[in-house]
Amino acid sequence: MSYSTRTSESTRTPDPHRIETEAQLREVLSDPSPLVQEKIFDFVDDYARAFIERAPLLLMATTDREGRLDVSPKGDAPGFAVVEDERTLLVPDRPGNKLAYGFRNMLEQPRVGLIFVVPGVKETLRVNGSAELTRDPELLERLSARNKPALLVTRVTVEECFFHCGKAFVRSALWKPESWPTGFRANIGKQLARKSNADDAAAEAVEASLERSYRDHLY
Repeated sequence: MSYSTRTSESTRTPDPHRIETEAQLREVLSDPSPLVQEKIFDFVDDYARAFIERAPLLLMATTDREGRLDVSPKGDAPGFAVVEDERTLLVPDRPGNKLAYGFRNMLEQPRVGLIFVVPGVKETLRVNGSAELTRDPELLERLSARNKPALLVTRVTVEECFFHCGKAFVRSALWKPESWPTGFRANIGKQLARKSNADDAAAEAVEASLERSYRDHLY
C-alpha cells in the first residue's frame, strides 16, 4: 500500500552504538523474571475482562505488508469494546477522518496490537492477535452508541493478553491534574495553513470546523 504522506529515507550518520541483536539488547535490559513471563495469557481472563469493561480508550497498532506501522486511538463510553468470549474482542468504529490507515493495513496484514487504558489506573492491558473487519448488520446494531449503529466492527482473535506495569504512567504523572499544561492546543489549523501557505483566517476556519465536528458528528 502506498501512503503518499509517508517517507522512510534517512540521511543520518550510522550510529556506532546501534543495538542490532537480542544479545546486545539483553546486555542492557537483562532477562525478564519468570514471574513476568508467567503474566502472559493466550486468552482474556476475568481480570482482563473487568479492565476492558471499564476502559473508555484503546490504542490500536497495525502494520501493512511492507512493515509500516500505524497507531490509532479508539474511544467511547467505558466498555465500548466488547469481550465476545475469552479469545474474541469486538471493537466498533465511529465516524472519523476517513484516512483508514489502520483498516487498510488490516486488509493487507491482519496483525494487530491493542493497549487498553482506564483513567486513574497506572497499569494498562495489552492484547496482541489477528483482526478482521465486518459489517454484519446485527453486530453494527448491537454495538450502537447514541442510537447510531457502528460503521464497522474489528473482530480481534486474541493470541496474547497481559497487564503492563504502570511505571510509564508514574514517571509521566499522567493522571495528576497539577502536571497538565494549561492553555495548550494542537493547532491543527495553523499546521495545515502553514503547509498550504494560507492565512490565519484559514487556520481559524479549520479549527472551527473541527469544533463543529466534535460537537455534531461524533456518531
